[in-house]
Amino acid sequence: MEKRILILTAGFGEGHNAAARGMRDGLAAVAGGAATVEVHDIFAETFGFANDWARHGYLVMINRTPRAWGWLYRQLDGRNNYAAQMRWLFMAKSRLSQLLVRFQPTAVVSVYPAYGHLLGTILEGAPAAFRQVVCITDSITVNAIWFRCASDLFLVPNEQTAALLAAARVPDDKVRVSGFPVTPKFAELGELREPPVAGGERRILYMINAGGRAAPEIIRGLARLPGVRLTVTVGRDDRLRRTVEELNAGMTRKFEIVGWSDQLPRLMLESHLLVSKAGGATVQETIAAKCPMIISQIVPGQEAGNARLIEKSRSGVVATTPAAIVAAVERAFVADARLWREWSENISRLSRPRASLEIAELLLAL
Repeated sequence: MEKRILILTAGFGEGHNAAARGMRDGLAAVAGGAATVEVHDIFAETFGFANDWARHGYLVMINRTPRAWGWLYRQLDGRNNYAAQMRWLFMAKSRLSQLLVRFQPTAVVSVYPAYGHLLGTILEGAPAAFRQVVCITDSITVNAIWFRCASDLFLVPNEQTAALLAAARVPDDKVRVSGFPVTPKFAELGELREPPVAGGERRILYMINAGGRAAPEIIRGLARLPGVRLTVTVGRDDRLRRTVEELNAGMTRKFEIVGWSDQLPRLMLESHLLVSKAGGATVQETIAAKCPMIISQIVPGQEAGNARLIEKSRSGVVATTPAAIVAAVERAFVADARLWREWSENISRLSRPRASLEIAELLLAL
């Protein structure tokens, strides 16, 4: 029987789309032409410009009013039933229903929490003609909206997240510690990083997030550190790129600027430290790259667990001011980089660069 796998994602946070792409690429590498895979963002396809507006509002809220977002996150986490919220999504429900009829999937993988509930409103208690899989993209602090839905299988990134689902009475046979489906490039490229040596370069990768108002001060502080080779990523934000380029032009010690690029896995694998926010994909990608992390921002709710994973495993540190970030980088490399070596050893134990390939094998076996 041909495997037809439907992956459902959404653009509210970078982790969902990153997981969807990782699964798609993992399936392409493992199955080749033996499986048909489609990736859909039902919200973008249904609501168009309104979805773009909602995504912008989400980014504004998490970066400028994080306490308000934290309150909303807790309200969602406290619910036992999400049917009322799903009623407002009747247009998305209709589009997803049509997609299911057209595509006839053998498995539906949700990497955004609303889809598990949306599927529930479509099925209305009837047996599904496909296997339902939820891929949770956060760690340790996971909103209940992820798992208070019907699913044949919940994929979680680590044992700590599996323990949370067990405490919430999700049956053990429905939970699989799969790792986060990072791009297969992490496995393909392998080890690229040279350990720091006396007199050698310390490669620092600073990935600026959407709320990067402190970025200029952070860049100035990092670029001035002796022995540091700094790379700054600005994504697709042209205005941010111009700001960073103007900053670079006025500095004695230059740094590298990278826009949107498919070379981020290589950059992470080559760097000694990553400085960025505690996003689900970012944290899991730096773990896959075995690159210790300095967390510069934490969105209340979903990112708290990602930060806790780095801190509790001693794979990096949280430093949320420019001065603290610079000080953390300095501490990492003193005494023959003793602290960095400890972080590096610890994060290597968490690393699962083949996760997307292993998840692909699992989905094909369903």
